[in-house]
Amino acid sequence: MAEFDPAKVGYNLSIDGKYYNTLDIEGFSHMMKDPSYCYKFYWLEAIVQLISEGVEQTTFDEVINEMICNAWYSVREFHIHLSGMQADGQVRDGLERAVLKLTELSNLPANASKVEIRNAIREHDAELKASKEQLTNMVPYRALAGFFLKSDSAAEWNSVRKMTAYIEMINRDVVLLPYTLGESSKLKKEIYFQPSWMEMIQDNTVSILGWIQYEKVKWLQNNNPEVPGLVYKLAPMDEKMRKLSNVHKLWDAVIDINEVKDVFTGEAIAGKKYDVDHFIPWSFVMNDELWNLMPMDSSLNSSKSNRLPKWNPYFERFAGNQYLLYEMIHKKEGIHKLFEACYRDNLHSIWAGQELYRKGNSKEEFFGILEKNMQPVYDSARRQGYEVWRR
Repeated sequence: MAEFDPAKVGYNLSIDGKYYNTLDIEGFSHMMKDPSYCYKFYWLEAIVQLISEGVEQTTFDEVINEMICNAWYSVREFHIHLSGMQADGQVRDGLERAVLKLTELSNLPANASKVEIRNAIREHDAELKASKEQLTNMVPYRALAGFFLKSDSAAEWNSVRKMTAYIEMINRDVVLLPYTLGESSKLKKEIYFQPSWMEMIQDNTVSILGWIQYEKVKWLQNNNPEVPGLVYKLAPMDEKMRKLSNVHKLWDAVIDINEVKDVFTGEAIAGKKYDVDHFIPWSFVMNDELWNLMPMDSSLNSSKSNRLPKWNPYFERFAGNQYLLYEMIHKKEGIHKLFEACYRDNLHSIWAGQELYRKGNSKEEFFGILEKNMQPVYDSARRQGYEVWRR
């Protein structure tokens, strides 16, 4: 959903007139306008999720916990920087820092479940307190700024106490707000959701979450310009999306005819007793392109996991196996047909089709084309924070 459309939602809401005339839908559409940090998106997303579950009252603490859970996978599994990096190499976004702090305190894996993350937050709540409090400084108040435009009085942003009173006044005298705030301090501060807004959000949850995700992806891509496939890196992926069966058949056919040595061990790959794995991790490239895939000892695959192999000496060995595959594609008609079966799921890169796999490349030319196109992707993954595998 490219933009939250007040007119469209207003039309939908006017069907039974339950809350259409009482809500400032345009003000709601401004809730993610001009963010300074990514956690503004996560704040609204967490609120919408809580409301969709029927929660009427919560606290800053509970919303922040939801935000950490929602950001965990992007930060840990995919090394996304939520608001980019400072010039000195430090993380800019407070939510990302909170996720990294929890990582230091716990033994949670990058693909931990939401239940595991919540349990870890509770276990280390005292150590996380400062990081969580920082997230409450401005966003809960700034998120409502679009509704303040209808008031003649100015907000006093430098005082939490005055902002709490100001929000109450706006809600009472100017326009009904999605939430108001209680008198407690810091993480204990109460959030009261307005029933009419709850009803609207519950009726339009899918559209609203789609709008938030669209705006979040735009922000994240702008702050992570080298990261491919970012839209897929906001939540755990379904393993069924992986498309490796045709590649496995292709390598099976090659291994039946020629000895293929494992890139990392130097030992011959046993026929049909291997994994097909990515040289540059799938979690970075987010595709199953043939040029990045290799047969690999199954026991080492789990050890390598989400890390990069050393470029030297492993790239040269990897390229050697790729060139062997290339030779067989153009020598054996049966293997060429198996190669053609990979077109749909494993051959989308234009450079691979037009340059790498064209007939007539010498070994030197093939190596040069592969290195020219793979090394920038590898280097981008390194800059993004992917670890190098030390075996």
